[in-house]
Amino acid sequence: MLLGTTVNLRVMEKADLVVVKEWVSDRRFTGEYLPFIQETVGELEAQYERTLGNEGRWFFIETKAGTKIGYVTHYLARRQHEIGYGVIPEERGKGYCTEAATLLVDYLFLNKNIGRIQADTHADNRASRRVLEKVGFTLEGVLRNAYFEQGAWRDAVLYSILRDEWKAPKILSRKEEASG
Repeated sequence: MLLGTTVNLRVMEKADLVVVKEWVSDRRFTGEYLPFIQETVGELEAQYERTLGNEGRWFFIETKAGTKIGYVTHYLARRQHEIGYGVIPEERGKGYCTEAATLLVDYLFLNKNIGRIQADTHADNRASRRVLEKVGFTLEGVLRNAYFEQGAWRDAVLYSILRDEWKAPKILSRKEEASG
């Protein structure tokens, strides 16, 4: 488990995917920026297995009391390390996603020999863009017509953070990672 100040990240197991299925099947969770795709647990399990096979992990974002409030993932896509995240509507705007993304970036740079982490989001998703900017990501550009959502093609924006820009952990310490 990765321990933060207000949230922890716990590795998801296959059995946990029923929770994720409930979230991604709920339009309140996906909102206007995440795809609203109805998937079976079996389809989620296949995605989960592909992520593990691609040097990735899925984590629950949990409050200090252990309540699951969202997820954060990392995976290898097009030879680049990418992250993604989502938080239940009732817990948005409280800084939990920013802390979770910071924990994940610290973890990746402390434990993997990588020089860059990237993320993309819907161009109009101000909250997600703000999360990435607070974590230290830099806007690289627009990915035109990257998403097909609600009957139309939508642009995305690509952000990245380089190891040299990150410099040192913001939440995790090298000592905690070495011992745990």
